[in-house]
Amino acid sequence: MRRVVITGIGAITPLGNDIETTWKGLTQKRSGIALITKFDPSGLASRIAGELKYFSSENYISKKEIQRLDPFIHYAIAAATMAAEDAGLISVEARKCGSAEVGAIRESPLRLTNAGIVIGSSRGGITSMGNALQKHLLTGKPFSAYLMSSSTINMASSQISMKFGIKGPALGLSTACASGTNAIGEAARMIRYGEIDLAFAGGSEAPICRLAVGGYAASGALSGRNHAPQEASRPFDKDRDGFVISEGAGIVVLEGLDHAIRRRAGIYAELAGYSTSSDAFHQTKPDSQGEAFAIKKALKDAGISVDEVDYINAHATSTLLGDHAESDAIRKVFGKKADDIYISSSKSMLGHMLGAAGAVEAAITAMSIDRGMITPTTNIENPDPACELNHVTATMKKEINAAITNSFGFGGVNAVLVLKKFRG
Repeated sequence: MRRVVITGIGAITPLGNDIETTWKGLTQKRSGIALITKFDPSGLASRIAGELKYFSSENYISKKEIQRLDPFIHYAIAAATMAAEDAGLISVEARKCGSAEVGAIRESPLRLTNAGIVIGSSRGGITSMGNALQKHLLTGKPFSAYLMSSSTINMASSQISMKFGIKGPALGLSTACASGTNAIGEAARMIRYGEIDLAFAGGSEAPICRLAVGGYAASGALSGRNHAPQEASRPFDKDRDGFVISEGAGIVVLEGLDHAIRRRAGIYAELAGYSTSSDAFHQTKPDSQGEAFAIKKALKDAGISVDEVDYINAHATSTLLGDHAESDAIRKVFGKKADDIYISSSKSMLGHMLGAAGAVEAAITAMSIDRGMITPTTNIENPDPACELNHVTATMKKEINAAITNSFGFGGVNAVLVLKKFRG
């Protein structure tokens, strides 16, 4: 089977409108979480979120497309464009800001006739649907002819394929909070088995609307620490009370190693292993046995032993049950070795971007491997004894040879990626 490598990264997050700004914010322990401004959250139990700041869709798509497409599609196109630029597939100059034309994929030195796209999302166009329903019920405004097409989860992949002229597989994938990770893993499988040479893969989410925030808050899943937004997401802390909902997108360019070498692409890391499984247990409660099974499968797929893992970018949403289950799963897999593995959670500063979270975290893990640096977990003020692990609470320099990144979603869906330092 072919080896798969990561050659490009694009992201927009509550900490920045590109991956470099996001990375800098994480290393500086800044939080992207604040009071909600996108709608009036009055009356909701949770009124905080990780919103994008000063992001302009017009830098990536036309005004007409902005009106017709849900924000999660805007974010996906932006992240894909940045990933393509980072991978050297298009030039920055090729992107015509404010135009419908982003710029075709370069045909030289290779013609990318064998490429694909897999984008995951948990909620898809929930913002457009919620807003349209509200306006229809309150003011009688008719529904848009574009409402259904702009809210389907596959439309992010389809729009990216149209922008770049990619006619290979264009798939939308939804496995709740594991969506972005599953998208990367499934795209890597297609490359491994020779179906395609290159893929854009990741996740996008735009859930900061009354419908989504209210729904998650009603279930008791969200933090109610409205008086201190930046301290609300506190993975592994004894006083955690739920996750903080966020928006954004993360997309990576994956390539077969042979393809990347032929076009002399830069390589962040090798995507060595992937697994996905179901707990077959409960609609919302996680099962550490199922999570441990997925981690073991991913390590086996990568041909890596537990002793070789240096770092884990944890799913760690800051929920009572979730963090405990993941800590238990890590202990089940690694035993005493867990004491030597560095653990951190990007969600402590980014919040939980649902279907985009795992993709952004995979990108951050790849950068950690490439730069020899681990970003920390913030807000661990009162460590939970039930989650006792080797938590990184300050940015640290560390050479990473092998790392895993976990994503676990509602319905008991588990997705795990194993990344390695690239060695030719």
